[in-house]
Amino acid sequence: MSVTDASASAKRWRFREPSALGGFWPSFSFVVLYLSIIVLIPLAALALRPWELGLEGVWRVVSSERTVAALKLSFGAAAIAASVNAVFGTIVAWALVRYEFPGKRVIDALVDLPFALPTAVAGIALASIYAPNGLIGAAFAPHDIRIAYTPVGVMVALVFIGFPFVVRAVQPVLADLDRDVEEAAATLGASRWRTISQVIWPAIAPAILTGFALAFARAVGEYGSVIFIAGNIPMVSEIAPLLIVIKLEEFDYAGAAAIGLAMLCVSFVMLFLLNGAHALMTRRGAA
Repeated sequence: MSVTDASASAKRWRFREPSALGGFWPSFSFVVLYLSIIVLIPLAALALRPWELGLEGVWRVVSSERTVAALKLSFGAAAIAASVNAVFGTIVAWALVRYEFPGKRVIDALVDLPFALPTAVAGIALASIYAPNGLIGAAFAPHDIRIAYTPVGVMVALVFIGFPFVVRAVQPVLADLDRDVEEAAATLGASRWRTISQVIWPAIAPAILTGFALAFARAVGEYGSVIFIAGNIPMVSEIAPLLIVIKLEEFDYAGAAAIGLAMLCVSFVMLFLLNGAHALMTRRGAA
């Protein structure tokens, strides 16, 4: 290893970065204390509570057919909804940044509506629209296609609540993307597809992945907007958060914590992989 590489490595792994303002240790102590109180201590309590049942009891709760079906629906529907939002959210962000059209500000404001709307209100609205006698559900009913009270209804609700995350993650990156680079690529003879794949995509891919991760994380734990449209049928349209609430209503706190711990572990692994992919994309984009 050369002296330059060693110096760069030491700088990258240095514990304390110098600052003209100083105050590293108070800031670092506050960060550790705040995260411990808000995040680490509650998660530690969640990790410890299920073991009241013992290893066999925890495994019995987590591996039960009903729990596995609920976990599959929660994570599967969240992944599909986040993927849908990653595609269409990017298209909406592109239109809002690159084009001028009547009502643009209104549409831009409507994107944030799922943030402000109470989840229960959103769930009731979606259920009334997609129910067999609703505005959209009635159009599919003659073809024997049901949206509400099925896993499809769960995905519709998760798409609704996760949509703003992708748009707001991609929009500022597109706004900062210099159009001169695209025009230069076109001037040099690059096709539209090559310009998108080699100029635009490397710049916005980390932002799309960030939006996907945020939408996925929100969808996994979503409760209020889902229970009204899901129908909550065990083994069919019952999500894991609802199963946790059912356990709590039965005063089975350890069982609820066991399901929560399973969700925490799966979420941690998936978000860890997404963050790794984000870091890789960021390095490649910078290169």
